[in-house]
Amino acid sequence: MALILLLVVSIVAMLFDILPVLSAAILSAFIWNFFFIPPLFTLHIYRAEDFLMFLLYFFIALVNAVLTSKIRKWERLAREKEEKENTIKLYNTLLNSLSHELRTPIATILGAVDALQEGSGKLSKGQASELLFEIDKASWRLNRQVENLLNMSRLETGMLKLNLDWCDVNELIHSVLQKYTDRKGHIIKFEVNEALPLFKLDRGLMEQVLQNLIHNAVNYTPEGTVIYLEASLAKEYCRIVIRDNGPGIPESELPAIFDKFYRLPNSKAGGSGLGLSVVKGFVEAHRGSIKVENEIGGGAKFSMDIPAQISFVNSLKNE
Repeated sequence: MALILLLVVSIVAMLFDILPVLSAAILSAFIWNFFFIPPLFTLHIYRAEDFLMFLLYFFIALVNAVLTSKIRKWERLAREKEEKENTIKLYNTLLNSLSHELRTPIATILGAVDALQEGSGKLSKGQASELLFEIDKASWRLNRQVENLLNMSRLETGMLKLNLDWCDVNELIHSVLQKYTDRKGHIIKFEVNEALPLFKLDRGLMEQVLQNLIHNAVNYTPEGTVIYLEASLAKEYCRIVIRDNGPGIPESELPAIFDKFYRLPNSKAGGSGLGLSVVKGFVEAHRGSIKVENEIGGGAKFSMDIPAQISFVNSLKNE
C-alpha cells in the first residue's frame, strides 16, 4: 500500500506544480498512518519502529515528490530551449531564403524598368516585349512568395477563416491553368470530369493549393515532364490528384515533404520551402487530408481528399 501511495505521489508530481505535490506527499503519509499503522483509524503511533517507519515513508514521499517535480521542470526547460533553438533556426532559414527569393525578382524588375526608361526610343519592339515579360515573370514570382508568407502567417496565428461557396472544380482547375504561365517546357494535362457535382469549398484557398502544387511539380521535374490533373467524387469527398512522370521523390524524404522551410537535398536555387506546408494547412482547414507517394512507373503523386457539401445541380440540368 505504501508503494501504491508513492506511485500516486509520483503521478501527481508529473502533472502539477510543487505545492500540490508536497500536499499530496504529506497527505499520503497521514493516509498510510491512519489506515495501516496500528492503532488503525487514528493518527497515534505507539511503537518506536512504527514511528521510524512513518518518518522514513514521510521522508521518501517528500524526496520523491521534490525530485519528480524538479525532473519535470528540467524537462520543460529543455523543451523550451529546444523550441527556441528551432525557432531561431527557422528564422535564419527564412531570412536566408527571403534574401534571395525576394531580392532576386525585385532586382529583375528594377533592372528591366531602368532599361526601359533609359532605352526609351532606342529599344526595338521585341526587346521591349522581352523586358516586359521579365517584369511580369518576376512580379508573379514575388507575389507567390509574399502570398506564401502571408498564408503561413494566417495559419500560424489561427486567423484563417473559410469562405465556403458552391464551386465547379472543373472550372476552378481551368482557371488556375489559364493563370499559370511559367510552365518551363512542361505539358499540363487535365480532362474535364462531366460527372462531377458542385462542391462547397473556399475557392480562393483551393486556387492557392493548386497553384502551389503545380508550381512544385514544374519546379522539381525536368523539362518535357507531363503533369496530370484529375478530379473525381469519392463518396462525399472531393478528390484532386496531381501526378507527373518525373524522377519522383526519395523515399527517405517523403515524411518531411510538407514541413515548413523544407526543401529536397540538392534542389536547385529558388523557393522558400513554404509552398507545400501552405498546401497542407489549407487542405486541413477544409478538414481534408493530403498525401504524397511515388508512382510505380516513376514520378510523384499528390492526392487530396476534401469533405464537402455536394450539389447535384448538373444532373438536374441534364434531366
